[in-house]
Amino acid sequence: MAQKKRALPESKESDVSSSRSTRPKRAAACTDFKEKSVRISEKSDIIEAKQLQTVEEEIVALHLTPSPQSGDEPRQTRRLTDFLLHDTNGVPQPVEMLEIEDCFIAGVILPSDECPGKEKEEGVRCQSFGRVENWSISGYEDGSPVVWMSTELADYVCVKPATGYKKMYDYFFEKALASVAVYKKLSKSAGGNPDSSLDELLAAVARSMSGSKCFSSGFAIQDFVIFQGEFIYNQLAGLDETAKKHETSFAETPALVALRDESSRHDKAFQMEGKSSNGALRIGGISEVAESEALTSDQRDDGVDEDRRYARILQDEEYRKALQRPRKNISSASASDKVYIKINEDEIANDYPLPSFYKNTQEETDELLVSDGYVLGYEDLPRMMLKNWALYNSDSRLISLELLPMKYCADIDVNIFGSGLVVEDDGSWISLDDPDASTQSEEDPNGVPIFLSQIKEWMIEYGSSMVSISIRTDVAWYRLGKPSKQYAPWHGPVLKIARVGISIITLLDEQTRAARLSFQNVIKRVSEFEKSHTGYISSDLSAVERYVVVHGQLISQLFSDFPNDDIKKCPFIIDLGSKMEERHHTKWTIKKKKVFQREVNLNPRAGMAPVASKRKAMQATTTRLINRIWGEYYSNYTPEVSSQENGAENVENGAENEEVEFEEEAENEEDDDPEETVLEPVEVHQSHTPKKILGTTGKKEIRWDGEILGKTSSGEPLYRQALVGGEMVAVGGAVFLEVDEVPAIYFVEYMFERSDHCQMLHGRLLQRGSETVLGNAGNERELFLTDECMALQLKDIQGTASFEIRSRPWGHQYRKENTAADKLDRARAEERKAKDLPTEYFCKSLYSPERGGFFTLPLSDIGRGSGSCVSCRIKEDEEERAKIKLNVSKTGFSSNGIQYSSGDFVYVNPEYISIDGLKESNGTFKSGRNIGLRAYAVCQLLEIIVPQESRKGSFEVKVRRFYRPEDISAEKAYASDIRELYYSQDTDVLPPEALEGKCEVRKKIDMPLCSEYPISENIFFCEHFYDSSKGSLKQLPFNIKPKFSTIEDDTLLRKKKGKGVESEADDSGTVKPDEVPKEMRLATLDIFAGCGGLSKGLEQAGISETKWAIEYEEPAGQAFKKNHPESTVFVNNCNVILRAIMEKGGDQDECISTKEADELAAKLDEDQKRTLPLPGQVDFINGGPPCQGFSGMNRFNQSSWSKVQCEMILAFLSFADYFRPRYFLLENVRTFVSFNKGQTFQLTLASLLEMGYQVRFGILEAGAYGVSQSRKRAFIWAAAPGEVLPEWPEPMHVFNVPELKISLSKGSHYAAVRSTQSGAAFRPITVRDTIGDLPPVENGESKTNKEYQADPISWFQKEIRGNMISLTDHICKEMCELNLIRCKRIPKRPGADWRDLPDEKITLSNGKVEPLIPWCLPNTAKRHNQWKGLFGRLDWQGNFPTSITDPQPMGKVGMCFHPDQDRILTVRECARSQGFPDSYEFAGNITHKHRQIGNAVPPPLAFALGRKLKEAVRLKASLQQQP
Repeated sequence: MAQKKRALPESKESDVSSSRSTRPKRAAACTDFKEKSVRISEKSDIIEAKQLQTVEEEIVALHLTPSPQSGDEPRQTRRLTDFLLHDTNGVPQPVEMLEIEDCFIAGVILPSDECPGKEKEEGVRCQSFGRVENWSISGYEDGSPVVWMSTELADYVCVKPATGYKKMYDYFFEKALASVAVYKKLSKSAGGNPDSSLDELLAAVARSMSGSKCFSSGFAIQDFVIFQGEFIYNQLAGLDETAKKHETSFAETPALVALRDESSRHDKAFQMEGKSSNGALRIGGISEVAESEALTSDQRDDGVDEDRRYARILQDEEYRKALQRPRKNISSASASDKVYIKINEDEIANDYPLPSFYKNTQEETDELLVSDGYVLGYEDLPRMMLKNWALYNSDSRLISLELLPMKYCADIDVNIFGSGLVVEDDGSWISLDDPDASTQSEEDPNGVPIFLSQIKEWMIEYGSSMVSISIRTDVAWYRLGKPSKQYAPWHGPVLKIARVGISIITLLDEQTRAARLSFQNVIKRVSEFEKSHTGYISSDLSAVERYVVVHGQLISQLFSDFPNDDIKKCPFIIDLGSKMEERHHTKWTIKKKKVFQREVNLNPRAGMAPVASKRKAMQATTTRLINRIWGEYYSNYTPEVSSQENGAENVENGAENEEVEFEEEAENEEDDDPEETVLEPVEVHQSHTPKKILGTTGKKEIRWDGEILGKTSSGEPLYRQALVGGEMVAVGGAVFLEVDEVPAIYFVEYMFERSDHCQMLHGRLLQRGSETVLGNAGNERELFLTDECMALQLKDIQGTASFEIRSRPWGHQYRKENTAADKLDRARAEERKAKDLPTEYFCKSLYSPERGGFFTLPLSDIGRGSGSCVSCRIKEDEEERAKIKLNVSKTGFSSNGIQYSSGDFVYVNPEYISIDGLKESNGTFKSGRNIGLRAYAVCQLLEIIVPQESRKGSFEVKVRRFYRPEDISAEKAYASDIRELYYSQDTDVLPPEALEGKCEVRKKIDMPLCSEYPISENIFFCEHFYDSSKGSLKQLPFNIKPKFSTIEDDTLLRKKKGKGVESEADDSGTVKPDEVPKEMRLATLDIFAGCGGLSKGLEQAGISETKWAIEYEEPAGQAFKKNHPESTVFVNNCNVILRAIMEKGGDQDECISTKEADELAAKLDEDQKRTLPLPGQVDFINGGPPCQGFSGMNRFNQSSWSKVQCEMILAFLSFADYFRPRYFLLENVRTFVSFNKGQTFQLTLASLLEMGYQVRFGILEAGAYGVSQSRKRAFIWAAAPGEVLPEWPEPMHVFNVPELKISLSKGSHYAAVRSTQSGAAFRPITVRDTIGDLPPVENGESKTNKEYQADPISWFQKEIRGNMISLTDHICKEMCELNLIRCKRIPKRPGADWRDLPDEKITLSNGKVEPLIPWCLPNTAKRHNQWKGLFGRLDWQGNFPTSITDPQPMGKVGMCFHPDQDRILTVRECARSQGFPDSYEFAGNITHKHRQIGNAVPPPLAFALGRKLKEAVRLKASLQQQP
């Protein structure tokens, strides 16, 4: 094999001058390599990637990294890090290879001298430069070798190799260390003895290098030194030329010559005549070896000589690989925990299909690019799930998992990558009894297609007939779902091996003593398996033995996780290890799991175009406005830039990062105890300390312009405008200031002159979009008015801003007109920017972080110049509200804006009231998080006590206690109306701070007609008397006449005498007092409608009429039709429907859609097209777009515009843009606000603001609104200008969840509603309240219609059942026999789960013996939070875990067993946990129905939102009626 040879000088006549002019700095500086070494600090190898500049040319890199040069050093010197040496094809090569062929360097170039004053050095990356002319070693005198590489332009100190080049370079460095160690032992100047014998030399060198991790013993070091003897001789002999006369001559040192000769004898086949040039020290391209003068250029070009050198290098490489492998002299018993035996691919090939190559069918995203970039430890890696997956090698050839180590090993010489759809880990396992376990691929609409970096290890967990396989990269752990159809044949053999391994374990476990069965005994037993047996291999003993041994790594792993130590160490497994060693010749060293460094993803999918797919995500249909806003953002901001520049906006500090982690945790681990998981973010409150205003330097002319307008309340004159330094400052304008050393813009409210003649203005802060929750998504020219105001002197103004209050006409009919105006405005702004003219700012909205939203500007209250400021009034009102003030008559007081008087019924914080009756809980567990929490105590304010000696304003209140049913007993609470109270004679004296608000207590017959589930009013009733001293309850005595709340509207709110609740409610002539007339209800379009939970609640609130709905999944669409028969339901892709609507409206030119969407829209039948709504017909749009990855997927966001275009949120926003409805509501999972580093959330807000909407955002907990489960959801309200933006509904039920906060800017946060952990109007709804009346059913019940068999007991049951006579969908999933037995053995007590199972075995009906405790759980519990809740029972007094789409005992939410019955929860029970009434119907099979329920918005939460929407609509109507 011919290789390129190095060009050398034709003669050595200029060896002195030439060598000095071109030799590296260390020689030119000191002329003696032994005198000086280069010191390299630990900091040298730290380079921040984000600061690196990349260049193509070496000369450019040298100019960008200047270094001080002395006058006698014409050559440039630099340091080199993150480097590798490669050939012309880019293949890494050992250093010595540059003697054979042209080699080049890729790496980061640093200045030659470190700068101690700089924290971070700036380097320049040069992808490939050189060629490399020579290499050399210095630093002998200091005992620390320094490796140099020289190009034609400069000399480089090698600091740190690239990760992928480390092994190759470390081996070379060991050779350099050995050379230095020999030098130290033989050099007189270094204290050595040149007369040492070879044995003495080898022993001394072995002692000095004993700390190296590369060698297992001193003998190994000596062997290495001998093997490198010729290399070491050449290095030291090369030093003779620069040595002083009295110093050692290494070329003639006996021990060194003996070392060279010994090395030659060890490898005579590769011995070179005279001396090898391999590794010879070269300066200026001339060999420094003393004997090199004997070699001419012709001799160096001799092909035979070159081949010998090349062969020597190859031999050296083989030695390196052998050295860096684990040593083989380790016994199998001790090696099991330290080494891992590699599987030979050739030996398992017959068990797998013929070679095939991976074909990706959709665009995939690099997992390294979309991960958060943090370096994580093993236990910190996120755990996701991979569906529809495939594994392949660097050539894209499909490859088996078996070739990967099942433990983290060093020197993995096989690269395996993967692709698939990544989703949340739902905890599902694979059934080995399922014949389709490896043949059915899984499609998931919420999956993100990614390609993985190198897979480092894998593991298999198992329990009976269930297995779970997980793989790990440096980014995450992935539980494997079903593989792709293409990869299924490669996955099947792995499952078969698992079946065999489990069968062998079962076989041994059934023995009295596993030690009695030898390896051969087991093989014989396995060969006797029937063909129907899951572990059958063959009846041929040799075939069985071969199979077990070649697949031994997987079988051994299964044994290592088995809980029985006797089986773990049985003769079979010991002999199996020995036979594996006999058959396989390669071991990997098991490494300790530490921190993972992210590297370049070498997956062959990177940069490849996907194969055309028949099924892929359709690009969203959008309007031009939405396409422009999102497209411009992604063209201006890369994910890295946006996340850095957003800074304080969303994810700057650790507190926010931690909060995002908590959000994901809470979403996925609803069972965690709140006290363990709650992380309170830092709140930033507005400071009342005076702000520091930085004035301008120099004196400027300031004078008023115009007459006095009037006077302030203090008598100070007001002015319209003033001339400040030649610029006109006017009321309603904006000025530049510097406040607290930060540039700021203030809106001028009014200007005045103080009594000391100081000219002043009062202004309100105008915030840039980047300073709000919008971050970089905000328009750079748009400012937002805030309620932060201050007075300042005119002399401090630094200039005036070009500014306007902008108002556009609203409505769909003005959309095109506004679009044209905005286009001209943007063009003008670009033109001014190009000419470097001042920015023209505009303001359309008021931003209130305290209220969590953007609001229409109160134009009638701002910029009037009247001396009055709305912001000041708001602050004064808030300060007044916060005060507790006693009225003059001392019969009442005010607190937090509420007026209290004697006789009022009030809420009292339960902390101030002693507990009677119920005992507090001993603790919480998964579904019992609300146990022990108490609702507010209801009391009647009797009198206000003002002590005579007390300090001014101090007083107390005396209250009468009204008991609740839950204060008596849990049984009483269950059987009573949640609104019922009991009168008592008990009184308490409390501080006024104990009161939390007011409520009403009435007679039962005076309860409002509209009262229904869920509760939205603070109204109770009382008919009984409770004697706490006796614990007795009786009818309210006639002599006790409580003063109940008065009823304002007797006609509407009182019930007619003699009529009960049901008869009155069913009276068709009755009009509920808060019901909106049907003609005033909002015509609603529900997008991504699901089965209709959101529409159900909004319609129940009496404000919405869903006329149209769009749903993609057929079963969910059918369910929506069943429950909303008057609605037009489009079971289709929303992209297609939007395209069809815009075509119908004649606006197809404004529609950006795919050809596929266009074609499908054209295929809609005429009936469908006729029923499509048009702008002007839709008042309200709501829905929850199923955006990829929002739910717990923030590590796998797809940030490029090409991928974001497929997000359905773009289509959803485009519906709003095209229709311009009065109201808009977006619902999504809690992590929507933090997904993609907050960019999606910010762009959503920015889009709605650009349309002209008012916007409000928040996170709500459904459990606080009357359902018995924790379900956190993010919401965004939008209201047209002129409409009233709905407030957030007050949470009515106690629920153990902290305040759910959204990160704003500068570290501040916003919570839409308060937490109800410390109290609320009503107690939490329990599991017993929810499902306690339902009849018992068996495992796998499939009868969809049955009788209730009992009357409802709890208030919830009565409300949820309504008028239903028969019960539907009380059906449940069927468990296998083993899981059913486990379920029956789980104790029927609160909190019981798999940990309560007895450690015993049972025999199944098929004769198989299985352990009750799944084998995998005890051994993996530590890394899986103890698998808390798996196979868990619900607690009657607790709450449900988050409703999911597929309840199963080994699933994501494993607590799915009925409290008393041995089965999984039924469809109807799950529906009730979401607040669906029993009359609500679902469609499809049981899987479809569970999915519809799990994906739905709880109707009670939707109802609460609808109530607030109704209030907003009514308030707007009342304002319009005012004169």
